Amino acid sequence: MLNLSVLTEPGFCPHSLNKYASVMACGNGYIGIRATHEEDYTQQTRGMYLAGLYHRAGRNETNELVNLPDVTGIEIELDGANFTLLAGEIRHWQRELNFANGELRRSVLWRSPAGQQYRIESRRFVSLDQLPLVAMQLSVTPVDASAEIVFKTGIDATQTNSGRQHLDEVSVRVFDPHYVQGIYETQDRASEVAISASCRLTMSDSSSCFSAKNRRITAHHSVTVLQGDTVTLEKLVWIAHRSDKALSQESFARNALAELKSCAARGYGSLLEQSASAWETIWRDSRVAVASAEPSDQLALDYAVWHLTAMTPAHDERSSIAAKGLTGEGYKGHVFWDTEIFLLPFHLFTRPQIARNLLRYRWLNLPGAREKARSHGWSGALFPWESAASGQEETPEFAAINIRTGLRQKVASALAEHHIVADIAWAVVAYWQATHDDDFMRNEGLTLLMETASFWMARATEINGRLEIHDVIGPDEYTEHVNNNAYTNYMAWHNVASAHQFMAMFERDDAHFTQKASHFLARLWLPEIDEQGVLPQDDSFMTKPAIDLSRYKAKAGKQTILLDYSRAEVNEMQILKQADVVMLNYLLPERFTPQQCAASLAFYEPRTIHDSSLSKAIHGIVSARCGDMQSAYAFWRDGIAIDLGDDPHSCDDGIHAAATGAIWSGVIQGFAGLQIVEGELHLAPRLPSHWTRLAFPLRWRNATMQITFDMGVLTIDTSAPVTLTLWGKTVTATGRQVWPYEDFLTSVNGTATTEVSDGA
Repeated sequence: MLNLSVLTEPGFCPHSLNKYASVMACGNGYIGIRATHEEDYTQQTRGMYLAGLYHRAGRNETNELVNLPDVTGIEIELDGANFTLLAGEIRHWQRELNFANGELRRSVLWRSPAGQQYRIESRRFVSLDQLPLVAMQLSVTPVDASAEIVFKTGIDATQTNSGRQHLDEVSVRVFDPHYVQGIYETQDRASEVAISASCRLTMSDSSSCFSAKNRRITAHHSVTVLQGDTVTLEKLVWIAHRSDKALSQESFARNALAELKSCAARGYGSLLEQSASAWETIWRDSRVAVASAEPSDQLALDYAVWHLTAMTPAHDERSSIAAKGLTGEGYKGHVFWDTEIFLLPFHLFTRPQIARNLLRYRWLNLPGAREKARSHGWSGALFPWESAASGQEETPEFAAINIRTGLRQKVASALAEHHIVADIAWAVVAYWQATHDDDFMRNEGLTLLMETASFWMARATEINGRLEIHDVIGPDEYTEHVNNNAYTNYMAWHNVASAHQFMAMFERDDAHFTQKASHFLARLWLPEIDEQGVLPQDDSFMTKPAIDLSRYKAKAGKQTILLDYSRAEVNEMQILKQADVVMLNYLLPERFTPQQCAASLAFYEPRTIHDSSLSKAIHGIVSARCGDMQSAYAFWRDGIAIDLGDDPHSCDDGIHAAATGAIWSGVIQGFAGLQIVEGELHLAPRLPSHWTRLAFPLRWRNATMQITFDMGVLTIDTSAPVTLTLWGKTVTATGRQVWPYEDFLTSVNGTATTEVSDGA
C-alpha cells in the first residue's frame, strides 16, 4: 500500500460532528457520503448525494442536490441500552480516513453508564472501482462479560434536505433473510433511484426480522456474544440511478439486486482491495509529494487530491462539480465559476479527459445559457451564475429574510455577475493550450468561444467614443453594480480575442462575426494602470474612502463586516471580499509584469478582507510569482485552514470544494511556478524556506511527465519531447534530464533572473 497521509479526527466532540462529517466524507464522483457516525446524534447531519440528481421541492424553492435515503445509520443496543458517546466514558478513541485505500475507520473502547466495557469498531468505503457500491462493517466486542447485542439498520427514507422532501417511496421489499430494497422517485417523476442493501452477521446463531414503517425498512439482528468474542455486521449497498426509463421498473430493480448479490459473494475485504487498486492509479497519476519540516503540508496535499477525485463525476459529462462537491447541502449543490477557475486546472494537468468532460457540461447546457441571454435582450450565451442539471439559472431570487426589517434582499449575482461567461471561455482556451485537442476545439470549444464572445459584443455599451461594460459585479462581491470592472473588461477582451483567433485557426468563416469582433477588440475600454502603478478595480473604486480592516481581516471568512455596515455602505468604501485585480493578474500572466503584480498586491491586500474562501490562495500564487515565498506560504497555509483548521464549524454543510483545488494550485502554479504564457508551458520552481523537495506528475499535450525539484536541482522525466520555459530560458526535455537551478541564474541574453528562495 502507498505511504500516504492519514486524516485523523482527534476526539469525539459534539460541536465538530458536522465538520468531520464533511472533511472525512467518502466518494467516487458518482456518489458522496458524509462521514457521520453510525449511531444517531441530533447535531449531526447525515447526507448521501448522487452527482447530477437535482430536484425542486416546491413553489419558491430552487433545484437542489437530493439528499438520498440514509444507509449508514446503525442503531446499536448493548445489554438493553442504546450505544451513544454522549453517555458513559470513552476510554480509547481512534478515527481516521486512509487516503491510500479510501477507507474510513473508527475504533472506540466505551464504558457504559452501567459499568460494562465494549469495543466498537467500524469500517466504511465508497468503491472507486464499482461506482454504485458502498461497503460497511461494524464490530462489537464485549470486554468484561457476555452481552446481548442488537443491530438495527436498513434504508431510512425519512432523510430530507433541511426539511425539504424530494423523493416519493415507490416500493420497499425484503427478498430473503439478507436483502432489502427500496425504490424511490423524484416527485417530478424525472429520476428513479434503487437502493439495495445486504445485511449479514458473522455469527450464525443470531435471530433476524424486518420491519417497514414510516419510510423506513429495517433489519433487526439479535445475538448473544461471549466475553472477548467479536460479532461483525457486514452491510453492502448498491445505489442505482436512472433518468432514462427504457427498462421496466421491475427490470431496473432486479438488475440492481443482481449487482449487489455479486458483490456480496465476494465480501468486504475483496471489494476493498479492488477499490484500493483503483485509488493507487489515481495517486500515481496525481499525487504531489513534498519534503517539508511541517508534516501537515503533505497531509493537506493528499487531502486535496482525495476530495478532487471524490467530488468529480468522471463518469458523466452531463454533471459537474458542486461548490461543496458531494459532501453537503451548501449552496444547494449548485455549480459556480469555481469549477472552471479553481477545479479544472487540477484535472487539466493530471487527467485532461475529465477537464474535457467538465467543459462539455457547459456545452451541453448552452441552450439554457442562450435563453438567459435572450431574455435580457442580448445575443450569445449568458451562463447562469448557479447551475444544476440544466442550463437554467438556479440562483435564488432573494437571500434570507432580514430579521430586523422582515424584508428579503434581492440576490444580485445572477443579474450582474457575468464574468462567469469569460471564465468558461478562459478554461476552454487553457484546455486547448494544454492538450492541443483539435477535435474538441473545432466543435464544442469554438462554439463556446463564439457564443460567449457574442454575448460580450452585445453586452458592451457605446459611450465616450469607446465601448464600455456597465453594471457588473466582479469576483469581489462586496462591490456591486459598477462600470468597467477591470477583471470583467480584460477577461471579456480575452474571450473575444480568443474566439477571433481560433476561428481563423480552424477556418471558421463568418465575416460578420469577424468584423464585429475586430471592432470590439479595437474599442473596448481596458482600465489603465494609474500614476501609482495600480490598475483600478473599476471606474469608481479609487474615489471611495478606505477604512482600517484589520479586525475584520482577523476573522476572514466570517463576513463580520456586515455586522457593522450594510451592504450598501460596504459598496461605497474600499472594502474587498476578494481582489479582482489580483485574480486578473493570476489568470492572464502575459498581460502584467511582475512589478505590476507586486503593485497590485501591495495596494489591494490591505483593502481585502478575504471573506471569500477563494481569495488567499490566489494572493499566494501571485505572491510566489513575484518571488515573495514567505507571504505565498502564509497565504497557502491560511487556505488549508479554511476546512482543516481549528474552527469546529468551518465546513458543517460540506467542504469548500474550490479551496481543495486551490491547495493543489497553490503548490503547482505557485511554488512550482507553472504557468501557461501565450500558449506555452513555463516552470520556475521556488520553494518555501523549509521545503527541500517537491515532486509531482504533469500531463502536457501528448507527454506524461514526472517533475522533481530537489535541493535546487530540477529533474524531468518525460514520455515524449516537451519544449518549455524554465526560469525564463526555453529548453527541450527528452527522456530524463537534469537542470541545476544555478545554470539559469543568467539567462540566454545575459540578464540575471530572479533568484530562488533559500529553500531551493
